[in-house]
Amino acid sequence: MDAQPTAPVPPPGCPAHADGGRVPLYGPEFAADPQAYYSYLRHYGPTAPVELAPGVEATLVTDYATALQLLQNSSSFRKDARRWRDLNEGRISPDNPVVPVLAYRPNCMFSDGADHLRLRQAVTDSMARVDTRKLSHSTEQVSEYLISQFGARGSADLLGDYAKQLPLFVFNELFGCPADIGDRVVFGITGMFDGVNAEKAVEVLYGAVGELVARKRARPGDDVTSWLMQHQANLTDEEMVHQLALLLVAGNEPLRNLIGNTLHRLLTHDGYAHKGGLIDEALDDTLWENPPMQNLAPHYPATDMEFAGEKFRAGDLVLVSFAAANSGPALTAARQAGSNRAHLAWSAGPHACPSKDPARQITVTAVENLLNRLPDIELAVPEDSLTWRPGPFNRGLATLPARFTPVETVRRTVPQAQPQPSAAPGPAQDGAPRERAGKWSQFLKWLTR
Repeated sequence: MDAQPTAPVPPPGCPAHADGGRVPLYGPEFAADPQAYYSYLRHYGPTAPVELAPGVEATLVTDYATALQLLQNSSSFRKDARRWRDLNEGRISPDNPVVPVLAYRPNCMFSDGADHLRLRQAVTDSMARVDTRKLSHSTEQVSEYLISQFGARGSADLLGDYAKQLPLFVFNELFGCPADIGDRVVFGITGMFDGVNAEKAVEVLYGAVGELVARKRARPGDDVTSWLMQHQANLTDEEMVHQLALLLVAGNEPLRNLIGNTLHRLLTHDGYAHKGGLIDEALDDTLWENPPMQNLAPHYPATDMEFAGEKFRAGDLVLVSFAAANSGPALTAARQAGSNRAHLAWSAGPHACPSKDPARQITVTAVENLLNRLPDIELAVPEDSLTWRPGPFNRGLATLPARFTPVETVRRTVPQAQPQPSAAPGPAQDGAPRERAGKWSQFLKWLTR
């Protein structure tokens, strides 16, 4: 074990030193320098007491080996959030900002045993049918469209103008969303994570996904939604809605951060700058040092037990810090030995990310196409002026301003299947605010110009 200071000092803004209480994983201080917090948390041992939001207590696993042990031990640690004792006993309000991420839903993320195996197999088999060539082609088309919207300006926010939108568009196509449904999916997911009328955004998202399921029952297509529906697991409509919503949300937010964080690394580390051959290396280093979801994988002890030298009660909330585990002293030797993909950014065990290969492919294609189209792109502000979005779970920039030589925005001519027909124009039944034409509709029109 590395030598520790005799009295570890909490990072700036951390009140733990004041009362010996839990370390808060929220607020601008944590967002600005989470690694300082993780370094401090390690003095507790392999697990540490944290607060995810005011009044929401949890234990955070910060050690790599301990994290693997928990993630692979599905008999002792369960995923069903209906076990969450503090929520069940009323110590946490249902409107607490972290509850939407952690609360139970009938999907493969929050299930155990035979239920998990059935739902997970349906998701895994359906995602395995995604054609990698079509996925690259789709990502390139979306990339071209987004660059066409800002290329002539010579400047862009690579988060808001590119990384945030690209996964939404690619997933809309993968899941076969018609124009009107795709517009509401974009609105719903964006609203959930931007915190703008989040309750309404969730309602809109689930309403749109429910309508997508109904349409695909009547008219299946060559898309993930239809494959999931046709799987031998025979998912009900309710199960379909919850699996699809999980895939859309869990795919978009981490992918947005992964693209943004990889671009950030390329623009702030001279060893990578504008060298396409090093995109894979930059992506792996990002997954190690700046993973898109830094703390998640909620688990609950099935019984009162002792784990990693600590006593737990059944239903305690236990999370894994992928970021802390990846950056621990014990992992330095593994990376130096060439194990550059042994990180935990995709989690591990039976609930590991089922879409890591498509996510990696989308990220590499999106970054490569951007650098090819804008070869002299550079950061437009000092690196230390960038701000990171607050919150205990994700790790993503608020903005990533960049500048480059303006480029022509004429679209490349590429073959494209005709987009699926949308419903007649008019207000959305679920009340989603309408633009003159939603973002997904605008993209579909651009494809067929």
